[in-house]
Amino acid sequence: MSNRQTTGLVDRVYREILGSIGETGFTEGQKLPTEQALAEKFSTSRPTIREALSRLRADGIIATRQGSGTVVVKRPDPDLPLFAPLETISDIQRCYEFRIVTEPGAAALAASVADDADLAEIERRFRLLDTVISEQALGVDEDFEFHLAIARATKNQFFTSVIASMQPQVLFSMNLMRSLSLFKSAERQKLVQAEHEAVLRALQKRDARAASHAMKLHLERARDRMFGT
Repeated sequence: MSNRQTTGLVDRVYREILGSIGETGFTEGQKLPTEQALAEKFSTSRPTIREALSRLRADGIIATRQGSGTVVVKRPDPDLPLFAPLETISDIQRCYEFRIVTEPGAAALAASVADDADLAEIERRFRLLDTVISEQALGVDEDFEFHLAIARATKNQFFTSVIASMQPQVLFSMNLMRSLSLFKSAERQKLVQAEHEAVLRALQKRDARAASHAMKLHLERARDRMFGT
């Protein structure tokens, strides 16, 4: 079997196990079936199951606990299986392509329809990220929540659902960017926050065109910081 076929099989099993966890109502702390039982259920090999479980472990859905085996530590979001895990640099580039097309539209719509509470939440997320950065933390989760708050401010469930479902992929990209960035972390964070602030100010002015432009510029620069283009 080729590497591509193997990866595709692991992707399929990953999504099926994730869906099974959500559909059967596993509670936090509940033990998953053994690798052998899962291999039989999904008609695949134990190494494939092992790799799929490794991804779920990295996503924070499951954990291995001494004496308990593999247990569920967090129920997956219903939208989480929408996108497969990122596997290659090309996947990351395509993720950025998708975000560059999608999120500027979300920002424009949010500028037009967001109410005061929405704008306050977006600013709260921005300030929280500022605080985390000042404490020398990476702020990956807070960064994502800033973007998600903008999607929610569109009052359009499709924007919210799509952005929320991309969380593992976006967080993976952000973490990788911190490793590959051409800039030192502090310098990079200042640039990122300046871009976030430009989006925030445009939203507060309810300037849809400026919000869209600021978001597009931010994502294009994020891509360029990663790939050095």
